This record gives sequence, structure tokens and C-alpha cells, in this order.
Amino acid sequence: MSPIVYFLWPNPGQLPYNDPKIVTFLCLAFGLILLSFVLGSWRRRLSNSVTKRLSRSWSTVSLWFGIIALVLIVSRAEQISYMSMRLWWAIWFFALLMYCFFQVRIFRARYYEKLPRKDIEDPRKKYLPNKKTRR
Repeated sequence: MSPIVYFLWPNPGQLPYNDPKIVTFLCLAFGLILLSFVLGSWRRRLSNSVTKRLSRSWSTVSLWFGIIALVLIVSRAEQISYMSMRLWWAIWFFALLMYCFFQVRIFRARYYEKLPRKDIEDPRKKYLPNKKTRR
């Protein structure tokens, strides 16, 4: 069987819900949904505004990837034609990898931290002339 036929076969066969592949992907999908709520609460507690702004979409995207994975899992277990194609899983994984890749690049490019400013006491300052004030 060629790889094109393998990915584009409209009904690759039914897997029962107790199959290890289905159980693994169900754990992944529910993990992503749970992660979305954890990320949302973590983001609300952040005090760093830069990290808060950069992580704005993480919880929403995690929730949507989890829901889409659940739909794909149920369509495979219930043998729904064209929705259970392996191509959708390949697209799902590719989209997830691309999102993670771009988020890492954006985070590296735009993240900065405000460092506390430390005034240095210059011993020469008392010998330098002061600025003249206007009256």
C-alpha cells in the first residue's frame, strides 16, 4: 500500500475504545483540554506583563487542539467515513508543531525582562560642578 493511499483511505477501519492507540490519544486530548484550564489560571496569576501578553493564545489553542483531537478519536472509533482519515491526524500534528515552533520563535524574539536599576555612586560627583538653576 502506498503512503498516499494509506493517508487518504476514507475509512481505515474501526478501533474499539479500549485499543491502546485510542486510549493514548484520548489521554492526549483530555490532557490538552486540562492544560488549557491550567494555563488560563497560571496566566491570571502572572505578574510579568510581557509573559502575560505573549502567552495570551496558549490556553485557547490548547483547548481547540484537544477538542479537535476528541472529534478525530470519536470519528475513528465510530468509523465515520472521511472524518477518520489518517490525513486529518497528520494535518493536526503538523499544525500543532507549527504553532509550537512559531510560539517559541516569537517568545525568543519579543521576551524581555525589566532589570532593576542600580544607581552607582560616583566618588567624583562631589567635585564636579552642579547644574545652574534658573530663578
